[in-house]
Amino acid sequence: MVTHMKTTVEIADGLFAQAKRAAKRRGMPLRRLIEEGLRRVLSDESEKKPFKLRNVTFGGSGFTPEFANASWESIRAAIYEGHGG
Repeated sequence: MVTHMKTTVEIADGLFAQAKRAAKRRGMPLRRLIEEGLRRVLSDESEKKPFKLRNVTFGGSGFTPEFANASWESIRAAIYEGHGG
């Protein structure tokens, strides 16, 4: 059994008028149009998969000995050495 909850929602005047016209064109009550819209939004939301960064590592063995314990500043300086950095 499907039950319905009565509630009050504030909708901008222009959007409300547009929704009423859309419901009329479709031959359905405004309530049904609103319910279908909510179902779509909630469905889209549940179908989205969380972003997962793909693994792009390569088979190296870490830093070279000269940078194994280096600070970021010294690594950055070496990267930009001779390049105006």
